[in-house]
This record gives sequence, structure tokens and C-alpha cells, in this order.
Amino acid sequence: LKVSSGGNSARPPIARQALARPALAGKRSLREAPQLDRMGRRPARCYRYAHGKPYPKSRFCRGVPDPKIRIYDCGKKKIPCDDFPAAAHMVCDENQQVTSECLEAARIATNKYMITNAGRDFFHIRIRPHPYHVLRINKTLSCAGADRLSTGMRGAFGKAYGTAARVKIGQVLISIRTKEEKIEIAAEALRRAKFKFAGRQKVHVSSKMGFTPFSKEDYNKWKACGRLIPNGMDVKWLSSRGPLHRLIGRENA
Repeated sequence: LKVSSGGNSARPPIARQALARPALAGKRSLREAPQLDRMGRRPARCYRYAHGKPYPKSRFCRGVPDPKIRIYDCGKKKIPCDDFPAAAHMVCDENQQVTSECLEAARIATNKYMITNAGRDFFHIRIRPHPYHVLRINKTLSCAGADRLSTGMRGAFGKAYGTAARVKIGQVLISIRTKEEKIEIAAEALRRAKFKFAGRQKVHVSSKMGFTPFSKEDYNKWKACGRLIPNGMDVKWLSSRGPLHRLIGRENA
């Protein structure tokens, strides 16, 4: 007596051969036709540290892919600085390169947390560095039969692969201005965005008035004196130099 142990053994042999053909055909095609970059993109740790000179996009460096980050300001970016007096900053603590992919990921994470917890109309986020440095890759074949086609280190100057921003210690990566009562939410949003970057970052709550260079005491003092002119999201400061009518008006000079 013959006992069938599996479901396939009950089928006729012709059907079994027909089921096995597509798998063999697929294996043969992978073996014969080498492919490029089957593993996907390189991790950012390959480009974390700066080596050599900056390599920006130019007429000599063509074919550069567009950076992932295309929006650098989120939220209510046209609100005057009087409405958003508080500010928080994420500061880089290493000399490194920050890719455009992690800048975009940090922007999305910060924006989503602020919308959920602070409200859509109560913040302005600004991404400070711009990824101008072009990253390169020397593509090689990494599959079966690649030893006959790869060139090794001959002509090893790579093609453009992506973009990154070179940042220094103490450089601001992301800034948020908001209301005074929502500054803790902004600091938590920046803390969560730290996980999108390599290395170490610090979150600082600013003592300045929004994104202006003046402290809150100096801002109120100069504004009472009429020395500050609104300029969108920040202000212009009138110095004591120049003609007198610029400070007190032509009719009083």
C-alpha cells in the first residue's frame, strides 16, 4: 500500500513539473542578469563625517538629485514676532554632515507633534541648515558574475548620490517660535526630533524675543522708544546714527 505524505505527491507528475518551472526560471534569470544596488540606499553613517572640501552643485557637478527636504518653514510663518514671543532651538553638538533625508524626517516629526499638541495656528518652525554638499557613490556590482564586469578602484570618483549639510558645534538645526504657554510643547517636539539625527543635540529655550536678536527686556525698551520697525516675522532696529529726522520725523527735526 502506498501512503501519500504530502499534498503535492497526490498530483500527477506533469502538474508537479509545471509548478516547479517558474521558480527555476526565476533563479536562472537572477544568476545570468547582474543587477545594480539590490540592497537599497546606503545608511547615513557612511556620510556622517566630512572628508575633504565641500562639493556643491555647479556647472561642473551635474546630475545631482533633488534634496528630500523642500519646505524649510512650517506653521504660521507670517505672524509678527509680538504674537510668538517664546522660542526654542535644537543645537548640534558635533562636527558632522546632516543629510537631507534626516532633515525632512525631523521636520515632519516636529510639525506633527506641534499640530497635535499645540494647535495648527500657534507655532512657526524653521529648518536652519540647507543641504548644499553633494554626496558621491562609486557604484559596483554586488551579485553573481560581477567579478567579470566590475572595475574595482579604477576611475573611483563616484557619481552624485544625495545632498547633505555640514554643521558645526553650536549651530542651530531647528527653531520653533510660539506662545509663552506652549514653550514646553515646543521643547518636547524638538526632543523627539533629536532621534532623527546622528550624534548629540541639545534643546535650548531661548531668552530672546521670538527669532529676533533682542532679549524681551530690550525689545520692550526699544519698542517704547520707537526704535523698532516691524519687518514681517522679525524687526529692524534704528540706530542713533544718521540724520535726526529718521528717528523723530521730518516735521519735528
